[in-house]
Amino acid sequence: MKQIPQLKTMALMALSSATLLQVNGQSKEKKPLNIVYIMTDDHTAQMMSCYDKRYMHTPNLDRIAEHGVRFTSSYVANSLSGPSRACMITGKHSHANGFTDNTTCVFDASQPTFPKMLQRAGYQTAVFGKWHLESLPTGFDKWEIVPGQGDYYNPRFIEMNGDTINQKGYLTDLITDKSIDWIENQRDKGKPFCILIHHKAIHRNWLSKIEDLHLYEDRTFPVPRNFYDDYEGRPAAAAQEMSIDKDMDLIYDLKMDRDDLNSSLKPTYLNMIKRMNPQERKAWHEFYDSIACDFYSRDLKGRELAEWKFQRYVRDYMKVVKSLDDNVGRVLDYLEKSGLIENTLVVYTSDQGFYIGEHGWFDKRFMYEESFHTPLIMRLPEGFDRRGDISEMVQNIDYAPTFLEIAGAPIPDDMQGMSLMPLLRGDKNVKWRDALYYHFYEYPAEHSVKRHYGVSNGRYKLIHFYNDIDHWEFYDLLNDPYEMHNIYNVPAVKPLVEKMRQRLVELQKQYKDPIISKN
Repeated sequence: MKQIPQLKTMALMALSSATLLQVNGQSKEKKPLNIVYIMTDDHTAQMMSCYDKRYMHTPNLDRIAEHGVRFTSSYVANSLSGPSRACMITGKHSHANGFTDNTTCVFDASQPTFPKMLQRAGYQTAVFGKWHLESLPTGFDKWEIVPGQGDYYNPRFIEMNGDTINQKGYLTDLITDKSIDWIENQRDKGKPFCILIHHKAIHRNWLSKIEDLHLYEDRTFPVPRNFYDDYEGRPAAAAQEMSIDKDMDLIYDLKMDRDDLNSSLKPTYLNMIKRMNPQERKAWHEFYDSIACDFYSRDLKGRELAEWKFQRYVRDYMKVVKSLDDNVGRVLDYLEKSGLIENTLVVYTSDQGFYIGEHGWFDKRFMYEESFHTPLIMRLPEGFDRRGDISEMVQNIDYAPTFLEIAGAPIPDDMQGMSLMPLLRGDKNVKWRDALYYHFYEYPAEHSVKRHYGVSNGRYKLIHFYNDIDHWEFYDLLNDPYEMHNIYNVPAVKPLVEKMRQRLVELQKQYKDPIISKN
């Protein structure tokens, strides 16, 4: 796959425009597949009912998995929004694509990306929504992106001509509107297409649609079993600043505003609320002000306060997921009604996972499972018989080579991911990877998560925290799935630690990570 010579490019492009499929003994021309890639921000698998039924029902996301596959060992290379997107679009780890963190980097838009390669293979390409790579998109026939993180209410969009315009509505709805309109009315219908539908949802600070404000208020959720983690033997975990108890802001995150109270994030929160129209603000204040009044009258402390904050966080998070799921349903309904569904690969994923109270946290960044893992489901088109779960370890650097192989386009030799096509075809003889490499860079920065890199083979995980710290962690995920016990210094596991350390160095060499010289 990756060894396809560049000299065969023109031949492959010709093949991608039409292939022959044997049906009932007869050759039938089959159109090239379209690709609809839907990516959200900070949507964790715990909040998708096709993965986890503890919290909420996501019927439209489940529709994707029911008509295709669910990846049960899907991971990211760097659990942070911008870097994760750069890994996805280039098929390379962060050090190789140059976008290592959100605070210092600008994505080099001149470098090869899979949308550019799809264009050369005859595809029309588009992206709508959150971009978050600092430079403007390239390789797209059409794009409209939100500035930075974007606004949930009456948001601004940057258009291809450079203008920034204000639009009325809820962001998740608007991104879906633009995406469907492009597929239906703006593209060249004589060509296959690839569209990236990039949502801001479910990003902090979880502002739901007004119509969904009252959802889930009658439910109480059990706190995770490691909610009161004391971080023994894990100094990097102890040093973070993403605790629901200590770091989740009552006004910005939980909307418990009061005129006589302030926080450093209150001005940002008020600016977000000001984007609503008068009717929206009225409904918003009627809902949250009554909760705030009750909350402040109770003067909660200690564990009672921490668990109250957890319940508010979970409910608000779920409300944003609800709107997202509704809009995924709109896309699926359109593809079905337009007759496109059987010739379109539909992919749903997030830029990383997220903590829903595990270890007492919100946010992401760590190589621990909840943020390292990301949901990945695919609705497979006609001709793909694979259904159900795929357990092989996959990573977001794999998406680019997958889309290129689907299009019949050559996969560059320096692309570090692996095409998922053998797994989607159900190839039982495929030789797959046995471990994944991870590297997080953004420190010092918000949430104070130390720099670290690591390796996981699905059973064992080895992590090295470095920079202003030199600390190793080792986990047996079978016997310690909640990653509470760092057994790096346990004598009985030293042979396993050394084996994983060797595998770590092998991957660092394979991917040419410069950190190898410091390891």
